Amino acid sequence: MRSALSPVVLRKLRSIRGVVLDADGILTDGTVLYGDRAEQKSFHIRDGHGLVMMRRLGLFLGVISGRSSEGLAQRLDELGIPDRFLGVREKFPCLEELVSRWGVPVESLLYMGDDVVDLTVMRSSGIAVTVPEAPFALRREAHWVTRAAGGRGAVREVSDWICFCRTGDPSFAFSGIRRDDQ
Repeated sequence: MRSALSPVVLRKLRSIRGVVLDADGILTDGTVLYGDRAEQKSFHIRDGHGLVMMRRLGLFLGVISGRSSEGLAQRLDELGIPDRFLGVREKFPCLEELVSRWGVPVESLLYMGDDVVDLTVMRSSGIAVTVPEAPFALRREAHWVTRAAGGRGAVREVSDWICFCRTGDPSFAFSGIRRDDQ
């Protein structure tokens, strides 16, 4: 369980080439609302901007989720993230597909997940990140446990650190902001 970033993680963040995320519990707080028409989820606007910043840095972005929903697909479309696997049982084959598609070594990927189905993928990635409300087994295995909760700025926390480590500029997060980027 590491909520403070170790020097090893800070060094690795400089060479990250791709970020792969679970959806529920990472991009959302894990709550699912059922209404008359469809499943509903909420997404934090700062997490969305963090993804845009990482894309601007030239990082590959992908999502591997055990659930599929129209809301999630719509949000990923808005953020320009075409590399996604939604409604999958086994996440590791999806990670292998992304590694092949992107042409990068798995050690150059950061994976962010929040439950036991993410363990295999986390153990294979260069940097494994989870959120504070994740089960102990994940927090124990992670290189980094964010301070922010899933769906409440955890992705943005990760993106801010990646941007800082890669550019050395703490204001990178605020450069060139447009409303449609969030």
